Amino acid sequence: MNSDHVGLLTVRVWRGREEGRFETYRVPARANQTVLDVVTEVQRSQEPALAYRFACRVGVCGSCAMTVNDRPRWTCRTHVARVREEGILTIEPLRNMPRIKDLACDLTPFFEKWQKAGGRHVATASRRDPLQKIDPRSKPRLAASAAIECINCAVCYSACDVVSWNAGYLGPAALNRAWTLVNDARHGARHETLDRAFADGGCASCHSQGNCTRHCPVELSPSESIAGLKRSALFGAPKLREPA
Repeated sequence: MNSDHVGLLTVRVWRGREEGRFETYRVPARANQTVLDVVTEVQRSQEPALAYRFACRVGVCGSCAMTVNDRPRWTCRTHVARVREEGILTIEPLRNMPRIKDLACDLTPFFEKWQKAGGRHVATASRRDPLQKIDPRSKPRLAASAAIECINCAVCYSACDVVSWNAGYLGPAALNRAWTLVNDARHGARHETLDRAFADGGCASCHSQGNCTRHCPVELSPSESIAGLKRSALFGAPKLREPA
């Protein structure tokens, strides 16, 4: 027995696809244990067929995101001591996406909406052209920089209540990406991106509940980005004028 073993932890893990069930496991509770550690313990010692995703284990890739006690989280950064309720963990896949198996979900709808929102950067220059000078202190650049660190982990998409009842809503990550491009002078399709972001299922569908901002693991504010898109679409956006 390891010296850091401090008892047993009860874990309820979703097994199956859309039609499935929770299975209960008992695993050693350890000091400084993460939820991903617990899932790995279950897979290695009790349930070899358990399906789940992870990669970096240090909060960089976002691929280990799951729903833990009803809240979407990066499991590699979530310590059991902070989230267990009466010694119990309930773990299931992210919501608002099809379930492939157990704790792995299909992110295809999430990425398709990212593209639908005009999330692909369109260059205005080639590698042979001189670098375009961008003032890092300008308002558009500051707005883009504040939102650009999204790594597409889909936590905000899973947390969004609008996505859960409106399948056509693009979701906070896609619209956050659109906001960064609308504010990027190097993006050659800023008008098109803004039009896409304000089309059916776009930023006007947001109810400003703030779950995306509240749950973002890297502390971005998709709510603020979506509000910026609404202002730009409704009241005009001088920032979209091409630089002289």
